[in-house]
Amino acid sequence: MSEDTAPASFTVAVTADAARQDGSSIHGDLGLHRLTDKGIQWRVLPTYTDPIPPADLAGVQAVLSLGHISFDSRTLDHTPDLQLVARFGAGYETIDLDACTRAGVVVTNTPDAIRKPLATAGLTLLLALSHKLLAKDRLTRTANWEGREHYRGAPLSGQTVGIVGFGSVGAELAKLLVPLGMEVIGNNRSGRNPEASALGVDLVGLDELLERSDYVVLCAALTPATERLIDASAFAKMKSGAYLVNIGRGKLVDTDALRDALRSGHLAGAGLDVFEPEPLNPDDEILSMDNVVLSPHSLCWTEDFTRDVSAGAIASIIAVAEGQRPSDVLNPEVFDTAAFAAKRRRKAAVVMPAS
Repeated sequence: MSEDTAPASFTVAVTADAARQDGSSIHGDLGLHRLTDKGIQWRVLPTYTDPIPPADLAGVQAVLSLGHISFDSRTLDHTPDLQLVARFGAGYETIDLDACTRAGVVVTNTPDAIRKPLATAGLTLLLALSHKLLAKDRLTRTANWEGREHYRGAPLSGQTVGIVGFGSVGAELAKLLVPLGMEVIGNNRSGRNPEASALGVDLVGLDELLERSDYVVLCAALTPATERLIDASAFAKMKSGAYLVNIGRGKLVDTDALRDALRSGHLAGAGLDVFEPEPLNPDDEILSMDNVVLSPHSLCWTEDFTRDVSAGAIASIIAVAEGQRPSDVLNPEVFDTAAFAAKRRRKAAVVMPAS
């Protein structure tokens, strides 16, 4: 990838699902001034539409995707200037990587930046469940102190936590759990993780993990293979009285089966930051359950989350604008495609016009 002298005529579109027209965001300061400082133009898209109408991306070289906008051939086949989709976060299940590669579009995300905030979000839900925090909060607010004897906390030391999708976030969560005296086991597609052995984490099959765990934490990415991974048969394999924490994606869980497991008492409780659908329907039974702790897909939204995720996404944009390879590329094979080379040549022609 050749280095250009300046990001001339490089424009970034920011998705309107989480940003306002002035560049402010529900996440906080996105650091868009760093683009301006580099001479890179940016604008927030006029509306939140999924997929983005190709007309809205005319003359746009990069998209800062703040949420889960779809990028597939419907958009990519009609956006000849687009070179980069920079995901604000780690998940990319709505992005067709093969279609992006064919179209010469680089896709990046920010996995390192979400590692600690998401791990602490998982710990927060686990601790809230083990201490019956939601029920005790309600007892206190209603001056019903007599009811506290019915909400004794569950133990932590000596209990087993099974992390489904044991990757970087799972490893970070294990670092927080092991000092509490908890045994951590994990499961992932490859059956390997370089951090697992150092942390004393055994990687086991999913069935074994479900059968052994007192707490099951979902960190897995959403793929066709993991959709509804935790269904009625999976709940049946879990210990009676176990807890479920989901900080991955709502579609990892069969919501009907989850309700049944909670209603029957087989599952002692659940801590959920993600749902299917999002938001839940107002009359969903889950919303009224005392043994469920809920957060609106935002528990990891901390100041350091916004700072580090935005820094990573902005760095990717600047790198592509300046002709460099960014970090955390999800489709590195794109750099060898004729489509990407053609887009770089067009940009070079703009930067250095023929005399």
